[in-house]
Amino acid sequence: MPSRIETKIRQSFASQSLMETLRASLVRIEEGQTEIQAPILPGSRQQHGFAHAGLTFAIGDSAAGYAALTTMPDDHEVLTAEMKINLLAPGRGDLLVARGKVIKTGRRLVIVQSDIYACEDGHETHVALMTGTMVPVART
Repeated sequence: MPSRIETKIRQSFASQSLMETLRASLVRIEEGQTEIQAPILPGSRQQHGFAHAGLTFAIGDSAAGYAALTTMPDDHEVLTAEMKINLLAPGRGDLLVARGKVIKTGRRLVIVQSDIYACEDGHETHVALMTGTMVPVART
């Protein structure tokens, strides 16, 4: 049976229309960590045929945000305050995998990281590293 936080995160993810548009899936939730996968569809490629950085950023930001949310009380959400992306390699293949994790949780800020990998022929290539800051917000 899923925990309250897992149920909350899955409901939140299901309500993100962008994740639905990208056909992204939330595949893992653990305390301080999440994983999101998205196919590299024809509509999410850049002019050279690689995964667009917008796809990479979108799933990386969500993976980091949901990782942060796993550390929050039930009555809180998180918002991205800032996020930096380092693009390391072209996103070749059929699938992107974003693994978000919490680096440090504080009372006012949560420092997060996402590592994004492109999957091609069963091999993962590290294509982006994201670091950022999430802000806890009490639900009203």
